[in-house]
Amino acid sequence: MKGLLAVAAIACVMSTMAEAAELKVIAGGSMMAPLNKLSPEFEKATGHRLSIHFDSTPNIIARVNSGTPFDVVVVPVDVFKDAAAKTHFAPGPTVDIARVGYGVIVPAGAPKPDISTPDAFKQAMLAAPSVAFLPASAAGAYVTKVFERLGIAEEMKAKTKVQATPGQIPQAVARGDADIGVFLSNVLIAPGVELVGPLPGELQQELVFTSAVAADSKEADAAKALIEFLRAPAATSVIKATGMTPG
Repeated sequence: MKGLLAVAAIACVMSTMAEAAELKVIAGGSMMAPLNKLSPEFEKATGHRLSIHFDSTPNIIARVNSGTPFDVVVVPVDVFKDAAAKTHFAPGPTVDIARVGYGVIVPAGAPKPDISTPDAFKQAMLAAPSVAFLPASAAGAYVTKVFERLGIAEEMKAKTKVQATPGQIPQAVARGDADIGVFLSNVLIAPGVELVGPLPGELQQELVFTSAVAADSKEADAAKALIEFLRAPAATSVIKATGMTPG
């Protein structure tokens, strides 16, 4: 924690010693674990307060385009593929914060299916009576594309247990509401479930979470300080501990 406080202190200096700000942050739901761990340390040393809204990619795009005030985002890179949403961010390159690949879970103690090859993964999905994931998200959209690539999209629609948030996926599997879960690996680290493993190499992909300051933010310096804080070594160690790869 001392390291985090030191980094946050540097971030405070970088924000030109401005008065304490209340930063409105929009973040991808899969960033909840690292941001919830890191935000108190940033707040403690800088005096800035963070109000974080976690959501899925489609909802984030809608929120940004609706004109809802915000200062900074830490969101899936897919948000920036929306032309209208891009106009709401300050010019310049985005800053990557974290990335993570996809994995599969089963209830703790349950047999683990073979997912070592694309065909094995396909057979495991077809054999599972029910599968939990979040289709209405950047990560869920990729899972859907994997099913389409394997030619099992229609079969999977019938057995999909749609979850409202990423965190509900392992909970559904742990309760027995779904036999298997497929999503970003960091989200799947939870009590009551066991990680079968990552998607096989040919199907694997990393989802990048990137950051940017709002074009009309009145707290741009503090927003930039938060981004720098999230890129510093002490913060990246927390990102790693929550199952993600920094940058």
